[in-house]
Amino acid sequence: MRLGAHIVFADESGFLLIPPVRKTWAPRGQTPIIKHLQKHQSISVISALSVSPQRKRIGLFFHMHGQNIHHEEVCCFLRHLLGHLRGHVIVVWDNGGIHKGEPIRSFLRQHPRLRLEAFPPYAPELNPDEGVWSQAKNSLANGRPDSIDTLWLHLFDTLYAMGCSQNDLRACIQQSDLPTFLP
Repeated sequence: MRLGAHIVFADESGFLLIPPVRKTWAPRGQTPIIKHLQKHQSISVISALSVSPQRKRIGLFFHMHGQNIHHEEVCCFLRHLLGHLRGHVIVVWDNGGIHKGEPIRSFLRQHPRLRLEAFPPYAPELNPDEGVWSQAKNSLANGRPDSIDTLWLHLFDTLYAMGCSQNDLRACIQQSDLPTFLP
């Protein structure tokens, strides 16, 4: 590992117009009913938790897309990260197909201060960014957005608020199965 490098944990997730359902309260004997539209529209999001070289500050970066995320969107997101983080940046993510290939190799050749590392296969419990998805989906659970635009706004507000809370971001890292590395 390079000294003084930002460590960034990245991942992607999708959010459907059909809400995630979680346990909820209802009067005894009355099953709660969540009415929703049977539309299968979705929002794809790529996000990253960054840990500053001094390991004191955690940041959340995200891009939202109305379609599936491909190499082009990943490169755009990496460019966004590099625009906000100074010095060397080490991105750790899964072995997804969109994290490999010529577009990514070409991007790496253009940006020598960026290094990409992969988690072991089938190990989402190691990625702290999974905590972002868990918190976001819990926050949106049992809701009923009427349109993809409403879902977009709720999701943006949720992720933005999470990014403003060092406690929420620290919880994402602490819930992972990574060895403790934060002070």
